[in-house]
Amino acid sequence: MKKRAVLSLVTVVALSSGLMAFDMKGKAGENKTKLQMFGFAQLEARGGDGVIKDNQNADVKFGAQRIRLGWKYSAGRVKGKVFTDFNRPHNDKSGVGVPDMIKDAFASYKVNNALAVKLGILKMPIGMGFTMPGWNLDVVERGFDKALAFERNMGLMISGRDIGFGNGAKVSGLEMGHERPYKGFGYDIMLGNQAGRSGAVTNAHAGDANSYAVRLMFDWTEKFHGEASYGVSDNAGGIAGVTDKVLNDTEDYEVFNVGIDSHLGRGNVKAEYFDSKNIKGVDGWDESAVSVTGTYYVTDTLELATKHIQGSASKGGTDTDLGNTYIGFNYYLEPANNKMDRSSKRKRNQHRIQVNYVVASGDKKEWNGLKGYKDDAVLAQYQFKF
Repeated sequence: MKKRAVLSLVTVVALSSGLMAFDMKGKAGENKTKLQMFGFAQLEARGGDGVIKDNQNADVKFGAQRIRLGWKYSAGRVKGKVFTDFNRPHNDKSGVGVPDMIKDAFASYKVNNALAVKLGILKMPIGMGFTMPGWNLDVVERGFDKALAFERNMGLMISGRDIGFGNGAKVSGLEMGHERPYKGFGYDIMLGNQAGRSGAVTNAHAGDANSYAVRLMFDWTEKFHGEASYGVSDNAGGIAGVTDKVLNDTEDYEVFNVGIDSHLGRGNVKAEYFDSKNIKGVDGWDESAVSVTGTYYVTDTLELATKHIQGSASKGGTDTDLGNTYIGFNYYLEPANNKMDRSSKRKRNQHRIQVNYVVASGDKKEWNGLKGYKDDAVLAQYQFKF
């Protein structure tokens, strides 16, 4: 009861503290400790034929993409993170081993910048765009290529950052992507359950099979970030005998990803490529996708943003293509700063309005790949974060 009361008090204080992260500092023996509460909500209005179905009469669909609350704890080299999403189910529909509403829940021990060990549920190191935080995106959503990533999973990961040049970048041991610019190499290696939260894996159950992922990165300040990753999720359509849907063991899902992120003054350019095979364990159901994103700060509060995703899929001998082009802007309310560098931009995202028009092109009705808008859509989002 006491712990619940303290957590409730901390949550109330955090939510009423001007939407800034709430920190509590202390000491455990010789180690300084820190507990940080944080969260955000993304409230949306969506419309257009790509959103409203033929049998629906609404002009606008209101909802929320993410409603999250979490905390981080550190005591010397030991760190932990818990992140929950109240917009997700309380059960384990994806079959990774924890309820879907738990986004992150892991502990980390940092030996040095070159070695940090993490255990729990966290983002698998596949997909540059996916490992960027959901509150720090250039457009309203990641796009349909995100379905090809492995998503979050229960498992063990070892990581390193800022290797090779020793420029003293801040490395906490909680990193899951390229959170901070530095000079040098980075890596992630992870062993987990089946990647059941991936759009390309189905009928997953903890203990049925495993997934494996490895990523290598190189950074040269914020001007250049490059990464390449490869992963396999065994029996991506399920294992025979576990569910009635699967009569025979299915194929392994394989994916290769490369990405580049370059921040140059007021502008930012990202490019990413996925190549995947045996989606949902189906032999020969393959998909590739390339995305290019560009943003440009016009004023201290207005940023123009565009993103194009081009996908190609092959299933049952039929080849199809789909394109989704996001065109819009980001408007920053009460921005924390007027700086344009990558690290400062993360602080500007506390109060932000995003508006995107999505143009669908290609084989819109025949598309046999994963996700994607098959008709045009209008997306508007208000994000507040603390």
